Amino acid sequence: MVLKKVLLIEDDTVLRENTAELLELSDYEVRTAANGKKGLELIKEYLPDVIVCDIMMPELDGFGVLAALSQDIRTKGIPFIFLSAKTEHKDIRKGMEHGADDYLTKPFMETELIGAIESRLAKTAILKEGNTESLAVRQSVDIPVKSIHDLKNYIDDNGQEHGFATGETIYREGMHSNTVYLVLKGVVKTHKLDSNGKDLITGIYKPDDFFGFSCFSPNTTHSEYATAMEDTGLVAISVENLKSLLLENHGLTVELVQFLSENLSEAKEQLLEMAYGSVRRKTASTILKFAEKLQKDPKGNLHILRSDLASVAGMATETLIRTLSGFKKEGLIGIEDRNIRILDLDRLRRVD
Repeated sequence: MVLKKVLLIEDDTVLRENTAELLELSDYEVRTAANGKKGLELIKEYLPDVIVCDIMMPELDGFGVLAALSQDIRTKGIPFIFLSAKTEHKDIRKGMEHGADDYLTKPFMETELIGAIESRLAKTAILKEGNTESLAVRQSVDIPVKSIHDLKNYIDDNGQEHGFATGETIYREGMHSNTVYLVLKGVVKTHKLDSNGKDLITGIYKPDDFFGFSCFSPNTTHSEYATAMEDTGLVAISVENLKSLLLENHGLTVELVQFLSENLSEAKEQLLEMAYGSVRRKTASTILKFAEKLQKDPKGNLHILRSDLASVAGMATETLIRTLSGFKKEGLIGIEDRNIRILDLDRLRRVD
């Protein structure tokens, strides 16, 4: 098996050595450099498959390394991941605007680093196939893609499969938006942080649902996060491939616009309810939303984090917990550990 080559550019000796060892244990071939200048010299010789680079370094910082790579046709397409101790949004945005594919803030977890590398390598593989994708779509006479149903079948048959464990990040705010996802199993939430650091869930996606639509313009970045709420299987299609399908099938384009419009209407209803609904109504409505998306266990229980319920409902977790206790006393729901079971669906729907 040919190992993928990773170049790690990091001036912190301990972090550099520990990270290199971690990558080697994950079956990558690793070279390291202590600063940006040495890293650039090594890149031309080594031509890695992916580069992981610190931002603040002596001699030449990460921005300088990335700028130099963009001037060389041999290196400008190499996936580039920034490491930074800076968590301010402006620094992250600056890195993405310079052309980085992803970023990790220190300290990072092993799964975050490996996930970011694997995601970038997968993206590169998809883009390499992109030159033939449009032709393949035009020649695909045996599988006409004329409806949303056909599109789901096409993605299932031709897309790239990915697996994510519970709590694992699928994409982050600021990452390039080049992929549309179809959920095969599990549940995904999209969410973003407000100015006070409060997490707001913007969408919940169950098997057979799409997510990841942002824009068809190049270099668009995600404005929110996507996270697996349970062990999840996804299949992905590149935005370029989707564009080709839409250009060839006008009926599909119309149906997709309708589909996205309905999603937008649902989001507006959720915002209105968050703004004007009573605490009881918002709590009941949110439980019902989760019940539509989540699989029940054999006892009919729903496993829902209280923080996720509160995030969708747009209220403090403490307020939500008090309301749930009230619902339990009224016999609307049952609560056992972290599980919720709907006992009286009709009355729960009529809560105001």
